[in-house]
Amino acid sequence: MDLESPLPSSPSNSHHRPPPPRRQPGGWCAVKYIIGNESFEKLSSMSLISNITVYLTTKYNLNGIYVVNVVNIWSGTSNVATLAGAFIADTCLGRYRTLLYGSIASFLGMGAVTLTAIFPQLRPSPCNAQNPDHCPQPHLWQLLVLFTGLGLLSIGAGGIRPCNVAFGADQFDTTTEKGKSQLESFFNWWYLSFTVALLIALTGVVYVQTNISWTLGFAIPTICFFFSITIFLLGRHTYIMAEPRGSMFSDMARVIIAACRKRRYSVSSYSFYEPPMADSSHEEKLVHTERFKWLDKAAIIVNPDEELDEQGKPKNPWRLCSLQQVEGFKCLVSIIPIWISGIGCFVVFNQPNTFGILQALQSNRSIGTHFKFPPGWMNLAGMISLSIWIIIYERVFIKMAKKITGKERRLTMKQRITIGIILSIVCMVVSGIVERYRREAALKNGSFISPISFAFLLPQHALTGLMEAFALVAIMEFFTMHMPEHMRTVAGAIFFLTLSVASYLSSLIVNLIHSVSGEFAESPWVGGHDLNENRLDYYYFTIAIVGTLNLLYFVLFASRFVTSYDNKVKLMEDLNRIDL
Repeated sequence: MDLESPLPSSPSNSHHRPPPPRRQPGGWCAVKYIIGNESFEKLSSMSLISNITVYLTTKYNLNGIYVVNVVNIWSGTSNVATLAGAFIADTCLGRYRTLLYGSIASFLGMGAVTLTAIFPQLRPSPCNAQNPDHCPQPHLWQLLVLFTGLGLLSIGAGGIRPCNVAFGADQFDTTTEKGKSQLESFFNWWYLSFTVALLIALTGVVYVQTNISWTLGFAIPTICFFFSITIFLLGRHTYIMAEPRGSMFSDMARVIIAACRKRRYSVSSYSFYEPPMADSSHEEKLVHTERFKWLDKAAIIVNPDEELDEQGKPKNPWRLCSLQQVEGFKCLVSIIPIWISGIGCFVVFNQPNTFGILQALQSNRSIGTHFKFPPGWMNLAGMISLSIWIIIYERVFIKMAKKITGKERRLTMKQRITIGIILSIVCMVVSGIVERYRREAALKNGSFISPISFAFLLPQHALTGLMEAFALVAIMEFFTMHMPEHMRTVAGAIFFLTLSVASYLSSLIVNLIHSVSGEFAESPWVGGHDLNENRLDYYYFTIAIVGTLNLLYFVLFASRFVTSYDNKVKLMEDLNRIDL
């Protein structure tokens, strides 16, 4: 043995050994926890959203119009809560804590809904099989327990939906090519996990709820929410947690108030306040435009001594805003016409999870002698049609267009939204025709369940999926790409607000039709426990008329606001082709 060679455990040797390098936060190490959290969260929430209509109808004995109101208002509240979630995340809590608190609220909400399935005392007594028209209605306190659970789920959605993708994007350095490439891969993996979770929720969990046990069917998503929180917390040491930098909603309010305060001043008589942007800033500088000139008053400097401090910054941000703040608000105002058109289109989007499920409940769902098709599976038709169209569009349509024209041609934004609105009208017309056929067969047979197969309902669900592939995706893309980069979170919140208002509008239309039709018809078109006693087909045709008015509004007015975007995209494609 060589006595002069130091031992491996020698103190002097360990003293000079460099410490192991610390793992840098962010990147894929952090994203795997975020995707895990998102997957379990989506599996939990979508399994309830897909089957809530069946649960309220069969276990709470609620009639059609009450169920539709509950589902629409709950869906609308969950979407509008994203505005509050985005504001809280950007101003005080940050995305990590907003996601965490939102996940905890969803876990508690799902737990409360599960309790209603476990304890029969929290639900009304089952309907009498001899007299199904007279079912015991839930007590107020029973509904209070149910609505508390749904309310907590809405609060959780408000924290989760605007932050999950944004928090994942925070983990990559998009100032480098590697970071941009990783971010693009993250979106692909995120969407894949979302799709897998949705398929599991719509098949396995919905089947357990409908055919095996509601208790087990709700316990599974509750456990998934627990796993979602656990996985998210396990990765807390790997995350990059950006500090809150203030909400764009505050800037919007400042622009409005500052413009109102200076409403008497002329824009042409004063200079604008426009501070220089820092060299390290990667934000896009917005060009001053002549649209909505009244808002420019928020950025004019009327009295420099009173409005600017020694460093040249505004003393009162509610009296003087920068030109960039004004132009950002103008971008938001300019999407309002498309936002309105999106609301009219998305009213159709709410029908499959409400009246479409009620139709399935009163149709022949037997496949063979031992299996009944779960009503919650009807939404699979929309997912399948959406997926098939995307594959055809990306793999066939674009390639064929390139062979014919020699250039890569895609459908313009205007074309996609127009096709989506037309599909929404066709969907309602088909729904009305099928419902009339289903109802007449049930009345002729003298039964609550129509002998007509549920398969006749699949085309209207497939059309809803195609409408989503065209209009919903196009409008989401327009909101995202039309807004400057630092306002993309706001764009996402505005998109969810579109869905929210569409849900509230759908509920309003249902109640108006129920009230008005009850005055001049033998029975209301919608409402009641038995669809065979209503005229749901007339309701569908009314929604088709609303869609036709929306189509005229878009073609004659709103489409001009997407034409400029399409021209910009075409110009960029031509410039890239010239460079090549």
